[in-house]
Amino acid sequence: MKKKSYSLVVLLVLCLSSIAMQAQVRYKSTRHQLVSAGQISNNYADSLRLFADSLFNSNVKVSSTLTEQDMAPLFLPLAFYRSISHRAFALDKELSPLDTQLLNVYLQRPDMVEVTQSELEEIGPAIAPTTIIEKPTMIVRQMKPEEPEAEPVDLIVLKPNFWNFRGDYYLQFLQNYVSDNWYQGGESNYSMVGSLSLEANYNNKQKVKWDNKLEMKLGLQTATSDSLHKLRTNTDMFRYTGKLGLQASKKWYYTLQVIAQTQFMRNYKANKNETLSDFMSPFNLNLSLGMDYTVDWLNHRLTGTVHFAPLAYNFKYVDRLSLAKRNGITEGNHSLHDFGSQFTMDFRWKFADNISWKTRLYGYTTYKRVEMEWENTLAFQFNKYISTQIFVYPRFDDDRQRDPAHGYFQFKEFISLGFSYSF
Repeated sequence: MKKKSYSLVVLLVLCLSSIAMQAQVRYKSTRHQLVSAGQISNNYADSLRLFADSLFNSNVKVSSTLTEQDMAPLFLPLAFYRSISHRAFALDKELSPLDTQLLNVYLQRPDMVEVTQSELEEIGPAIAPTTIIEKPTMIVRQMKPEEPEAEPVDLIVLKPNFWNFRGDYYLQFLQNYVSDNWYQGGESNYSMVGSLSLEANYNNKQKVKWDNKLEMKLGLQTATSDSLHKLRTNTDMFRYTGKLGLQASKKWYYTLQVIAQTQFMRNYKANKNETLSDFMSPFNLNLSLGMDYTVDWLNHRLTGTVHFAPLAYNFKYVDRLSLAKRNGITEGNHSLHDFGSQFTMDFRWKFADNISWKTRLYGYTTYKRVEMEWENTLAFQFNKYISTQIFVYPRFDDDRQRDPAHGYFQFKEFISLGFSYSF
């Protein structure tokens, strides 16, 4: 009897111990879940508190209005939004800080992107940007501030910057046509061309102005019809234009202008070793004294200058004596000096945000000979980096040998498509 009683007591103790252990395990699991849920709540509350600080803290720069569309990427899986790439390449759009960060992720960590905008639109419509969260107005009780003690202040005088810098460059493929009597030679072909234009202009707003412009162009082509030269140039220019002006009235300036021009590379005649042009062969320097008229019409869309110079000095030089006669210089001489009159017209007409026309008309005469050039560039900008250009360049020079087909006229044109950028 005692053994049976002892067995029942042991069995009862084991049952109570098992029940207690299960209760303790359930308590710990429930406590862990409560702690985890509490931690998540605390983290979410902290994020909301930081967001509230960004709204109420005046030291934090935030937008005056935030839409649900703006905040949606913060609460959705990392997705590729095509609107960001569209704004990156648009002419009149700027990326927001959020767009910039997402674009960096697309470029550097594409493996982190889970879905695309198209997949999100299939799930459901995008959030319409109708609800606007305005920055709340804080009511602050005004208190009379205590007047601080006067302390010495160091004044810093900033010197104004009168310089303005700009430039543009492009690298494009083109179809090119050159007349047989073009003074630098060349061949019609498919080719590529690169151009770089830099400007540094000074204006102290006190009647003194100094403009500097450096233009460089170089075009290369594969000469399929030339068995001696597999690579030749079709466009080659290195030109500097400088103007020093003293204001005479609101639109007019007394101006001293300098134009210096040559080329980079040597150019040959097709299937011959005969040199048609080379660096410093020819080299042209034109120094003129006259007046400039500043053009600013059509609500700043048509801008430029017109230069009239009744007195001009022209210097022409060839380093190769064999090219003297070809460039209107007496055979056996390296240079030519003459005086005359000169005018230059530089215009830029912006028809639309993505269509522009640049033209340069140059003329010089000694009243015995005339030299004229008219450069025209019509540009179509598809986005910030891709454009197409139509370049038309007629030229007249009666100091050169007359061509039976073209007379004293020369002509050059090309149509190109490629990369371009302005800064």
